[in-house]
Amino acid sequence: MSLQKPSFSTPALSQEINTSYMKIMTAILLIAVCFYSVSYFRTQSLSSDSSSITAPVSTDSNHTELPIYSVEREDAVIALTFDAAWRDEDLDDILTILDQHQAKATFFVSGDWVSDYPDAIQSIHAAGHELANHGTHHKHMPLLSTEEMTTEIMTCHQQVYALTQTNMTAFRAPYSDWNGTVVATAQSCGYASINQNVDSVDWKDYGVDNIIQTVLNDPDLDNGAIILLHNGAKYTAQALDELLTQLENKGYSFVTISELIYHDNYRIDHTGRQFPITPSSESNSDSSQFLQHLSDTSD
Repeated sequence: MSLQKPSFSTPALSQEINTSYMKIMTAILLIAVCFYSVSYFRTQSLSSDSSSITAPVSTDSNHTELPIYSVEREDAVIALTFDAAWRDEDLDDILTILDQHQAKATFFVSGDWVSDYPDAIQSIHAAGHELANHGTHHKHMPLLSTEEMTTEIMTCHQQVYALTQTNMTAFRAPYSDWNGTVVATAQSCGYASINQNVDSVDWKDYGVDNIIQTVLNDPDLDNGAIILLHNGAKYTAQALDELLTQLENKGYSFVTISELIYHDNYRIDHTGRQFPITPSSESNSDSSQFLQHLSDTSD
């Protein structure tokens, strides 16, 4: 006679076990779905946020994403720059005054201005001044795609080249509206990005004396300064002769942007000031970084 292992299973107990099992599996499935959903939407959110983040600003290499605001120079030279996107009725007066002072300037021209005033482009070029790029339609560049930025820059480039057979190399964003992508795009088009550190605010039409005093009293007026003016503004041409005289009295002479800036072996600090890189300056920079590292690790 053989003994059978007693069975404790009953239909009611089996049903209860099955119900508990289904509840557990359902809970596990819900947890997995929730975890996947959170991970998915977090990834999508980070991806969306990253597309709107301005490219990081680099200040220590040639491939900087900060425009040049001023230049470290030992000699007392400064750059007069005119944004040309409005009218041209004062241009002859401006060119005459510049010639009287033997001053060379840089004119940042928009493509629309080039189309409206091709003779003005020829006059600026013939007088020995530098032509530079101010975009085609004077748009806020950071609002554009990279392809649209490129079109804005290169269309203006081609317009000026067709008239002068000159390849412009300096670009200023309209409204001085920059981000890293604008600078990088300009660089990919062969352009140095140029801003300014002395603004005459001539476009506000405060008067002749205001333009002169705004420039002369600017604390950033120094060797290597880049001064912003506009042709087509109400009082700029009237203020220009006295402004240049006062600047000359301070010992300054005037050069174009291409003559002012360094085209290679340079760095740009956090203020947008461009410095030449020499072996000694690199050594000093390395030493400073090492001392700063020691200071940071000892804190």
